[in-house]
Amino acid sequence: MSRCRTTTRQLRHSCFGFPKETPKPNTLHHARTPLSTSSSSSYQMGNILLVAYLTKTLSESGTRSLDPDSIPLSESLVLQILRRNSLDSSKKMEFFKWCSVRHIYKHSVSTYSQMFSTLCRSGYLDEVPDLLNSMKNDGVVVGSETFKLLLDAFIRSGKFDSALDILDHMEELGSNPNPHMYDSIIVALAKKNQVGLALSIMFKLLEASDGNEENAVGVSLPGSVACNALLVALRNGEMKVEFKTVFAKLRGKGGFELNTWGYNICIHAFGCWGDLTTSLRLFKEMKEKSLASGSLDPDLCTYNSLIHVLCLAGKVKDAVIVYEELKVSGHEPDAFTYRILIQGCCKSYQMEDATKIFSEMQYNGFLPDTVVYNSLLDGMFKARKVMEACQLFEKMVQDGVRASCWTYNILIDGLCKNGRAEAGYNLFCGLKKKGQFVDAVTYSIVVLLLCRKGHLEEALHLVEEMEERGFVVDLITITSLLIAFHKQGRWDCTERLMKHIRDVNLLPNVLKWRADMEASLKNPPRSREDYTPMFPSTGGLQEIMSSISSPKSRSDDGATEDEKSSSADTDQWSSSPYMDHLANQAKSTDLSSQLFSLARGQRVQAKGAGSFDIDMVNTFLSIFLAKGKLSLACKLFEIFTDMGVDPVSYTYNSIMSSFVKKGYFNRAWDVFNEMGEKVCPPDIATYNLVIQGLGKMGRADLASSVLDKLMKQGGYLDIVMYNTLIDALGKAGRIDEANNLFEQMKISGLNPDVVTYNIMIEVHSKTGRLKDAYKFLKMMLDAGCLPNHVTDTTLDFLAKEIEKLRYQKASIMRQKDDSP
Repeated sequence: MSRCRTTTRQLRHSCFGFPKETPKPNTLHHARTPLSTSSSSSYQMGNILLVAYLTKTLSESGTRSLDPDSIPLSESLVLQILRRNSLDSSKKMEFFKWCSVRHIYKHSVSTYSQMFSTLCRSGYLDEVPDLLNSMKNDGVVVGSETFKLLLDAFIRSGKFDSALDILDHMEELGSNPNPHMYDSIIVALAKKNQVGLALSIMFKLLEASDGNEENAVGVSLPGSVACNALLVALRNGEMKVEFKTVFAKLRGKGGFELNTWGYNICIHAFGCWGDLTTSLRLFKEMKEKSLASGSLDPDLCTYNSLIHVLCLAGKVKDAVIVYEELKVSGHEPDAFTYRILIQGCCKSYQMEDATKIFSEMQYNGFLPDTVVYNSLLDGMFKARKVMEACQLFEKMVQDGVRASCWTYNILIDGLCKNGRAEAGYNLFCGLKKKGQFVDAVTYSIVVLLLCRKGHLEEALHLVEEMEERGFVVDLITITSLLIAFHKQGRWDCTERLMKHIRDVNLLPNVLKWRADMEASLKNPPRSREDYTPMFPSTGGLQEIMSSISSPKSRSDDGATEDEKSSSADTDQWSSSPYMDHLANQAKSTDLSSQLFSLARGQRVQAKGAGSFDIDMVNTFLSIFLAKGKLSLACKLFEIFTDMGVDPVSYTYNSIMSSFVKKGYFNRAWDVFNEMGEKVCPPDIATYNLVIQGLGKMGRADLASSVLDKLMKQGGYLDIVMYNTLIDALGKAGRIDEANNLFEQMKISGLNPDVVTYNIMIEVHSKTGRLKDAYKFLKMMLDAGCLPNHVTDTTLDFLAKEIEKLRYQKASIMRQKDDSP
């Protein structure tokens, strides 16, 4: 400690071996000669003492106690101070700035690099801009490795703007980033949502790498982290074309290999965009590379992505089988796995599988959240399991899971659609009094209920209440009210409705579209009469099967060639044989061209100005079709398609529904062909309409074939489809098939409704199976399904048939008694 108290001047002399007196000129030559062993040791000891003195002084009082004239600054001394782990980073920065103001000293590249490294490790990134300006003034340029260190530090801290500023400094200083530094740049741009700029940099790097592959493969190729970050940004931005372009270019590079994360990103992206074939092929590729190198084993994220895309493609049964394989493949399902499967099963009405997976989720220690409960509630109400849904909601409350506004919307909507409208309305009123869990969707559900019941005044009152509470009257609410006004001829209420539409963009457009629509109908844009049919027929009913499916060649044993080849390629020792089977099928089966997916068939909703046009077309079509004015609806459809408005599935289904109800099935079939030409895949509602039309024409055989193909494509049967097909089979005299379908309906988790029981009673009564008809009547009452007026009519017919049968039996017995 006594040596540390030595004066600064004494330390200076002892450190560098200089005598206290000023050396004579003739001794300077001797000072340049190599030091002896003793003088070298003295120099090292003095240097250690000086560094210790400066470290202690900086720690205690900073730079204010330092004498600028007595400390011999050098690059070596500054670096030693900056590298001291015991000294705080703020003190190092203070010392660095103190050295900068010395006229006889100038920082070097090494000291700047060391200071930047210190600031990055300690998190003092706010000091970096000033330090960069100081470096620019000194005319010093650090190496690209230091700049990459700064970029990585800013990116890790989420300061993407500052990371991009680093690039500006590099350009001003004339430093060229190396190819690896662009990885950080691409990551920063992708996370900053500047995807276009990141994409252009990626393409330039890929073009630059073309000339390097012969000399040094992959010199300019971006790293996997940067590529994955860009792919994620393109996926989140729904930039499908750009995603596929980057994917194809990367796959064409010999020096680039996707890692597990990259494979998972691509599997999920292609699957969500409907390209299930590519997703399965990527999984197969992962498995093959895993067998070769052992470094690309599919992980839990891979299985979750595959289960998710299978559910989106409507192949829920396949997803459940993959889930069973997952449990024995060395991975354990997580909460995301259970959520995906439960949502998929509920959307496809496979409630038995959904409840089973829900029980497994709880047994394995995962607590279901609000999203899982909402999916189950929605599925149970759609499957008409009202009691089970109410019990599940009670369990949800007891388990302490917080119900959301969407939860109550599902409850109210489910009760209203399952004959419990009073209970749903009372729940709405109770929530409204409490002032919670009520939003614009809740009001829209109740307004739709009141419109169906014909209570327009109450519906308008709710619209006024929506406006008072600050909720926006959306397009769905307007559509419901306009259709109700048109049905009752109450167009005087339209002006009253418009006063309570708070969306300034919606109101002028509604009025403008109505005026333009009426003007277009009065003055069609065509100057001459056009006698071409609106939906030109491309074939007859015999082409239904050929349009939905293409027959596969079968061998003598009945198996298709695809099935044989896939079974031959499957590894019997694989931990995921069924996934391997699906991946092998992807070789020759174009799964991406499937016509059905769970993402379709939903109610149309306004999503902003971009989708407003087609929504308004659907609104006015609904008005005319509800009134039965098919000619006006078709003319309106023709006008707007000429204007460039692309119809969606909802548009086609609305027109098809009206054609089928009026018995114009040939026209409905033309619409179905038109959908295929417009690349608008049929959804579950479309299949319902086709089957309903075939049933009305008595073609139950074709209807059954359509349903078989739908099931093979991963589709599902809802209660409308079951009722339609059972009715068609019954009227065609195929009673046994109707009974089998009824049993299949119950096994699949769907509870028969009053329409189902009415159909079963009617078809059995008309075919003389009176005991069976009575059995279904008893089954209906035992299930708590309340009869309606159709049931009364059917029962009257059944009573007459029973009475007729009794009369016939009595006549036969009387004839036997009268015979000799």
